[in-house]
Parts: sequence; structure tokens; C-alpha cells
Amino acid sequence: MSSGIEYVPVIGLEVHAQLLTRTKMFCRCPAEFGAEPNTMVCPVCLGLPGALPAVNREAVSMAVRLGLALGCTIENESVFARKNYFYPDAPRNYQISMYDRPLCCGGSLVFEDGEEEVSIGLERIHLEDDAGKLLHDRGGHSLIDFNRCGVPLVEIVTLPVIRSPRHASLYLQRIRQLLRYLGICDGNLEEGSLRVDVNISLRERGDETLGTRTEIKNLNSFKAVEAGLETEIERQRGELEAGGKILQVTNLWDAKEKRLVMMRRKEHTNDYRYFPEPDLPVLTVGDDWIEDERAKIPELPLERERRFQREYGLSAYDAGVLTTESNIADYFEETVRLTGEPKMSANWVMRDVLRELKTSGGDIGVFPAGPDALAGLIDLIKEGVVSTSAGAEVFTAILESGESAVDAVRRLGLEQISGEDVLEAIIDRIVESNPDALERYRGGKKQLMKFFVGQVMKESGGKADPVIAGEILRKKLDG
Repeated sequence: MSSGIEYVPVIGLEVHAQLLTRTKMFCRCPAEFGAEPNTMVCPVCLGLPGALPAVNREAVSMAVRLGLALGCTIENESVFARKNYFYPDAPRNYQISMYDRPLCCGGSLVFEDGEEEVSIGLERIHLEDDAGKLLHDRGGHSLIDFNRCGVPLVEIVTLPVIRSPRHASLYLQRIRQLLRYLGICDGNLEEGSLRVDVNISLRERGDETLGTRTEIKNLNSFKAVEAGLETEIERQRGELEAGGKILQVTNLWDAKEKRLVMMRRKEHTNDYRYFPEPDLPVLTVGDDWIEDERAKIPELPLERERRFQREYGLSAYDAGVLTTESNIADYFEETVRLTGEPKMSANWVMRDVLRELKTSGGDIGVFPAGPDALAGLIDLIKEGVVSTSAGAEVFTAILESGESAVDAVRRLGLEQISGEDVLEAIIDRIVESNPDALERYRGGKKQLMKFFVGQVMKESGGKADPVIAGEILRKKLDG
């Protein structure tokens, strides 16, 4: 039975993003995915006695760039700390992270949800290194691949200000988009290069006192974030309405069964016994370094999305689709530059280019039909050389052969018939062959125009210019 109390979700996210550096955070081992197990390791990342870490400057630069893009304060001095815990995939029995003096503080991520502008405040962004990977059920054993040990991560921690599972999912999508725009993380949730832990509690509406929070792990898709949060919100609400108490636990999301499984009682910060990493000095990032990174920041996703609406007259939806990835946006803008046709270019990119990329799983950077090829096709359609419907066949030919639109049209014989003498001769034959339809049309059945247009297209093999053919037909039928 409901207590009548309204509960409000309070959600915070901790996003771990693997940085696209050549080497690991504190050693020179390659930071590569997919290598043979335990082949990308050394005494430093294996935590062997006497091995000393050294900070990866490239990772620091990437973290600073991210912090600037999110409006954070970049600290000139920050401190690495040891986060102590025992687990088989952590060979040192501690993680090198940051605690009370992180690299980036504050900031926010702003995005749009329909007509609503949403701003998610950040607590901090800090650097740390990753643990290894446990491989379970291997002949009745669990094995460990230490290749991932020491791979550089940024952890992006929000304030507990997210109020719905939807906004949590949108935030994660936008963070992934930003990381990819900046070129510092590939954002592959399936490979684990982008991971998220969710903290969720409920509080009574009107009461600012936060409830007991739980954590959800193993959320490897945007849908899983929403589903896991919705499930936990309902569980906590039911528990509270029944007069029970929420225990501080860490749950795993079982995507197959669509349920939460308790992993362990959640640790408190003091359980990790943080203390400054004695083998690393204070990390000093000067103002010149910060300004160098600021200069590398490209036009950011929301800025570009709004500019597309303003500059090209696109709808919010079209602008959002075209700016999802920076290379898609680049492709579109180059096509527009060549054609001067924003709407036609947008339609072709969203419908045909993105569909082909999704089907092939390809990369637009090596797409067989570049902006110049697509622009050539759009120009032919504008000039009436080829119809829009035939254009789809031309586009396929360009993808398969790599030839220009002009060459593909000639080879396929798809030039549009626009000569009035030729079209008039075709239309005369059709009208003469369908006297009954002509009589009914002149008797008021004007919808038969579609029948005659269809016959013209059939007779011409789909090559008749529909505008010119329609004008001639109307004169013949109405005469």
C-alpha cells in the first residue's frame, strides 16, 4: 500500500574513459586493445618491487583538454594518491588515482532534451590507471589478463543532480560524443573503453536530506543505464513505502535477465585508506600548458548543432543527427560547400550515407563516396540530368565502382529525358492507347492523372523528367 509520500530520484554518475594515448599511464607499455593476454606488461604495470612510475604527459594533456571543454577549473598543482584495495586484477594491491587534490574541479555538461536545456554539474575530473581484466569460466578457472593494467583513464564525476534515468542516459551519450569530438577516447562501451558506475538514492520531495545511495555496475549500454536505474528506483521506492531501510550496496546489472544482482556491501571512502603516492611528485600544470590545450579544442557538439540550425536552416533533429560524430558533420559541411544545397545535402547524408555506414560498419574517413562524389550526384539531380529516384541507383554505383556520378549515369543509361519533343511523343502514344481513361479523366476523375504519370514513367524507363512530363500531360488531358 502506498504511503502517499512522493520520492525524488537523486542520481550521480562516475564515467571512466580510457584515453587514446600510445602508452600507459605510468610506464612505456603500449596501451592497445586486443593483444594476446599478458604481452603488454612490464615491472611497473605489474607492480613488481622497486619499479617506479613516471607520469604520461600525453594523458595529462588530454585530461586538461577535457576539463577545459567542460568549463572546469584546471588546478596548477594536483596530487596522485594510492587507493588501497585487494583484488586479483590489481597486482600492486592499490590503484594510482587522485583523491583530495584532483586535476579538474567544477564545470558542467549542457545538452538539450527536446525544448529543455539540461545542465549537469560536475564535481571533478581526475586521472588514474586501470586494473587488469578477469576472465571467468575458463575450464573451471578464472584467469587474469594484465594487459589493461596501467592504461590511462579519466574519471568524470557528476554532482548528485540528475533527476531521471533518461537524463542519465542522455548525459552519458553526450559525454561519449564530447570525448570523441576531442579525439581522446573512442567511447566503445563494448570494449570497456568507456564505463559508467551509477549512484542512486531517493529523497522525499521537499526534503533536501539525501537518502542512502546504492551503486550499479556492469552497465554497458545507454539502454542498460536507463533500465538499471528504473529497476533500482522502483525497488527502493517499494522498500521505503513498505517501511524498510535501504542498505548501501553495489549491484550488478544482469542485461540478459533484466535484473539487479547484489555484488557486495558498498565500501566507504575511508575503506580505501587514501594517501599521497610517495613515488610521484606533485603534478604541476602551468598556465602556458593549459592555454596550449585550450587552443586544441574544436567546435564542440552543442555549439555546432546550434550553428547548423542557424546557418543552414536545419531542424533541431537534423542538426542533432548530423553532428553526432565530428567526421559526419565535416562530411556534411564539405558537401554543402560544394553544392550550396544544405537541405538536399542533409537528406542524402542522413538517409543514404548513414544507412550505408550502419550496414557496412564502415568509417566515413575511408567512405568510397566522398563529399565531392555526393556533391556531383546532387548537382546532376538539381540540373535535371537524373531523377531523384534514379539517384539512389547512381549512389550505389558510386559506392561499388568509385566512379564519378557523371560516369555512373552514363554507364547505367540513367540520363533523364527532358526534351519536350521526345516526351510529347511518348505522352501522345499513351493518351491514344487509353481512351477510356481519358474520357473518365475529362469526366471529372482527376485522380487518373497519377495513372497517366505512371504510364509515362513506365514507357520512359523511369527517365522522364516528372515536372516537364506533368506539364505536357496536363495540357493534353485538359485539352
